[in-house]
Amino acid sequence: MSEVIINVLGTAQDAGVPHPNCFCENCTRALNDSRFRRLAASLAIILPEKKAWHLIDATPDLKEQMARVQMKYEMHSKLMESIFLTHAHLGHYPGLLFLGREAVGASDVPVLAGEKMKRLLEEQAPWSQLTALRNIDVQERIDGDSVQIDPQVRVTFIEVPHRNEFSETFAFLIEGPKKKLLYVPDIDRWDQWDHELHDICSQVDICLLDGTFYSEKELEHIGRDFREIPHPHMTETMDRLQDLTEQKEIYFIHINHSNPAIHENDRVRNMIESRGFYIAEDQMELKLS
Repeated sequence: MSEVIINVLGTAQDAGVPHPNCFCENCTRALNDSRFRRLAASLAIILPEKKAWHLIDATPDLKEQMARVQMKYEMHSKLMESIFLTHAHLGHYPGLLFLGREAVGASDVPVLAGEKMKRLLEEQAPWSQLTALRNIDVQERIDGDSVQIDPQVRVTFIEVPHRNEFSETFAFLIEGPKKKLLYVPDIDRWDQWDHELHDICSQVDICLLDGTFYSEKELEHIGRDFREIPHPHMTETMDRLQDLTEQKEIYFIHINHSNPAIHENDRVRNMIESRGFYIAEDQMELKLS
């Protein structure tokens, strides 16, 4: 049995930490000390024995995230075998541009995405240049489609409700030789999903779930209306999944710069961990074998 590793390339909401034009406590600390930076949420599926890797979401931080994979797993100059895209928001697809003629000049990298996302990449500049020059090969997938990226690894598309201004939105189920991982970085409301959160989480071993905001009070503090940027709050998610914490590893990811859970020694972080939940960290590894 070959080793299968999920490397968490980033854990922040789309704009990262520090957030642009922000000097809140979290952002100021990250500006002054790079150890507190968080890159935009993304995963790499690593097959170290085969010197191969696959990417989930091409973030604005792709240049750095790609280098981290290549250096850590001794795959220098080895591009990803494929890219799976969740949706067309800032933190999830602009990194594709690094594969274009101004940078890598890649050739036919498979990009797996929904129908609307495929159309966007083929018809709208500057993405259309990537497809016209065959830097990327966009392949359409729908809800429920499974892709066997390796004899031991399968990735399944699961559509989720989100602000789909430009594309549909997907979560991913990643099945390895021994363990299954559910990745849901963005969703509007658990109640709007065709799947019941508790049921789907009970069927996997590891969950990486939307942790953008801790509570509604946090949004009030930064002067944003939760109706403009709907995400389930961490508090709600924990209440829904509390009885699974002894059986499953449940992490929060896609964390906004305003979220108090970023603080390692904060009361909120301690409370989350005391309930048996975890905050995902950049460059952490999760093994599916």
